[in-house]
Amino acid sequence: MKDAQFALEDYIHFLKVERQLSANTTTSYRRDLEEYLNFLQISGHEVIDDVDRQVILSHLQALKDSGKSSRTISRHISSIRSFHQFMLREKVASQDPTVHLELPKLEQKLPRVLSMQEVEQLIAAPDDSKPQGIRDEALLEILYGTGMRVSELIGLDMDDIHLSMGFVRVFGKGGKERIIPLGGRAIQSCKRYINEARPIFIEKLKSADALFVNMRGARLTRQGCWKLLKAHASFAGIEKELTPHILRHSFATHLIENGADLRAVQEMLGHADISTTQIYTHVSRTRLKEVYVQFHPRA
Repeated sequence: MKDAQFALEDYIHFLKVERQLSANTTTSYRRDLEEYLNFLQISGHEVIDDVDRQVILSHLQALKDSGKSSRTISRHISSIRSFHQFMLREKVASQDPTVHLELPKLEQKLPRVLSMQEVEQLIAAPDDSKPQGIRDEALLEILYGTGMRVSELIGLDMDDIHLSMGFVRVFGKGGKERIIPLGGRAIQSCKRYINEARPIFIEKLKSADALFVNMRGARLTRQGCWKLLKAHASFAGIEKELTPHILRHSFATHLIENGADLRAVQEMLGHADISTTQIYTHVSRTRLKEVYVQFHPRA
């Protein structure tokens, strides 16, 4: 199994350099495949060409028995399939046992979203008499107003935001660039943050590039963003479990509810496939049905 272990390092390098996948994605691939190779070793399959479809199915069954969801197992299959294809292409293996491997049928879970009233409550929660509150209000306006991922938000530099022209440049998965328009409220709150609060935070770091920084002037982290969001949600009295991604879901759902073109929403979200964006049309229909059931006298 040494050949496969060496191939794994080459494969991870291929994902990072040639496919330009994010660090989070390559870490997921590595974790899945290390678990897979460990199973092969424990089950006595020392030669990669001895692995057949039945061996892989045994591994997947072990994952299922350990309580893994069908979505997680589906991701494992994708990782294993891609790895075997790579080994075949690089002549580490002479056959691909994943050719006729089927993905499990996934249960489609509708994303959770905030109502427009809850969004307003959340954005109004920061105390804008303090620098941190000014920053947090701008951050929430940008997060909800653009639908960007939290990793994209914390990765923003000062030269990515163009307030006079009303857009922000975002680098998404695989380093793909996209342009997202900014609304008036997001522009206004961002201007105030840049002019009034950010200079206080970066007083000792005049050359700081990051748009959103913490009180020490360093780039805001994913954990820092998550914590401030939870704090403001609690203050606003929002009882739903809230994550930065729920604001992304809310952004897309509210656009579609108000008649936005699906292709335009796909472009702003940075989805490679429009089928990923279509989930928000289902959310919109579900919300309409909930309103009907709640308020129609004959529902």
